[in-house]
Amino acid sequence: MQIDLSQARWVHDIDTVDWQELSDLYRIAPLGDKPPARLRTVFGNSMFPCFVYLGGHLIGAGRAIADGLDCAYVADVAVHRDYQGNGVGAAIIRKLLDVTSGHKKVILYANPGTEGFYSALGFLPMTTAMAVWADPERAVAVGLARVVDP
Repeated sequence: MQIDLSQARWVHDIDTVDWQELSDLYRIAPLGDKPPARLRTVFGNSMFPCFVYLGGHLIGAGRAIADGLDCAYVADVAVHRDYQGNGVGAAIIRKLLDVTSGHKKVILYANPGTEGFYSALGFLPMTTAMAVWADPERAVAVGLARVVDP
């Protein structure tokens, strides 16, 4: 479905978010099960929330966690399956990069296979990034992480 993003409504606060609608978006995208209460917490604790509405419906979302100067982290970028491939995701990333532009670095982790998308938006692979995962075995199994011998 071709869309005109100039007709989209961009919202950068959480005051009017329907958390169930946002939860449904992540499930449809598909980016997993993110319960409404959990989304309210993580978006509420993020410096830069971003929501995209078209025709009154939420079609995309994302957020950036930031410290105001040094480091920002882009997270939870999702686009409704019916609107993927129309530049919505790239537009969300560009908006988040714009609002975090004063930071020395903006970090994200990409799902395997999406590296080219983020590279085209200016992201460079990091050679030293590491993470502690709540479920490290799953992170390794899906290709988000690898085990390094000490």
